[in-house]
Amino acid sequence: MSLLIKGASVLGAEPTDVYVDGGVIRSIGESVASADEVVDASGLVLLPGLVDLHTHLRQPGREDAETVASGAAAAAAGGYTAVLAMANTSPVTDTAEAAVSVWELGREAGLADVFPVGAVTKGLGGEELAELALMNRSRARVTVFSDDGKCVSDPRVMRRALEYVKAFGGVISQHSQDPSLAPYGSACCHEGELSGRLGLPGWPGVAEEVIVARDVMLARHTGSRVHVAHASTAGTVEVLRWAKAQAEKDGSWAVTAEVTPHHLLLTTDLLAGYDPTFKVNPPLRPAEDVEALRAALADGTIDAVATDHAPHARQDKEHAFVDAAFGMLGLEEALSVVSTVMVSSGLLDWAGVARVMSTTPARIAGLEGHGRPIAVGEPANLALVDPAATYVVDRDRSLSLSRNNPWHDRKLTGRVVSTYLRGKQTYAG
Repeated sequence: MSLLIKGASVLGAEPTDVYVDGGVIRSIGESVASADEVVDASGLVLLPGLVDLHTHLRQPGREDAETVASGAAAAAAGGYTAVLAMANTSPVTDTAEAAVSVWELGREAGLADVFPVGAVTKGLGGEELAELALMNRSRARVTVFSDDGKCVSDPRVMRRALEYVKAFGGVISQHSQDPSLAPYGSACCHEGELSGRLGLPGWPGVAEEVIVARDVMLARHTGSRVHVAHASTAGTVEVLRWAKAQAEKDGSWAVTAEVTPHHLLLTTDLLAGYDPTFKVNPPLRPAEDVEALRAALADGTIDAVATDHAPHARQDKEHAFVDAAFGMLGLEEALSVVSTVMVSSGLLDWAGVARVMSTTPARIAGLEGHGRPIAVGEPANLALVDPAATYVVDRDRSLSLSRNNPWHDRKLTGRVVSTYLRGKQTYAG
């Protein structure tokens, strides 16, 4: 099956033609007489397929909220060709068998490559290491490990995990939340004047920052790799800047970080209405934190955008705020949020978007065939984006099984038109 994409602006550059055959880019800018499918991409930007380091697909255990297939469909609609499925399923992805099962479900769906994230500890219990090496050696080839939803709060366990994955080039993705400062399940609002006025249990920024600081020091001590999931505070940005400067001098260890679309745009003020749609972990933060996160993404202190796509069934969200589940959808609107916040403001160009949403996430996870340059001989994992399109989000049109969409009724700029996985169209908007 051959494909000719005509007049696309590759990473925002001058329009050109891109010819794909057999799932591989065969030519760029050359005259091609015919193809099985011809796409008029005038006015559109061509990006490498997006890669999400942080997706909750809920299968196994909560197929009422999401399945691997429905999550992969939502991912394709967002321009993603690869997603990393977090381990906090039921049962937990803490064995090679569990990891392979998720990987096979992704292959069956065929809409995006699904790579399981392995748990760091058995059952996310924080005490005994999971089957890290066995998951890595399995067909799923797990390289990223996380107890996301919970922090690996015991420094001895975190040190052991970092030492263990170093042997095969793995990375520990940490949910940075000191449970003694921000207790699991109860802390749900950024600690400050608003949390006091609303009577909501506070989640102070320092509960994130002390774990980030500890973990970068452990990474330096072990010579290993740590990844900071969903960075949310200006204080975390300060720690990351220091840590990256030290790691660059040394070269034997590495720290990377991600930020979510919702932490780039939404602020804690939205909690004033007690709408559980906006209950997320870590919580939405004040405007000054949002500004720091945007600047850090633009200058490379934060490496990647990751959605933390967290679907929930209605019965888990439709409660009083303190009792509702944490999390919100993110896959389908992530590119649009980044376009609205970062591109429209001039903080990133489209090459920068490709860097933070495709190239760097793929490098962090060690994914072959994803995040590759748009060049002859490379896999045709691609996303076509209309940079000028504006639209109002309608949660009822989501391909996810859940509806906890924080972008509902919000106007965004920039929209995915088509997604291609190895030359096969997986989404047509």
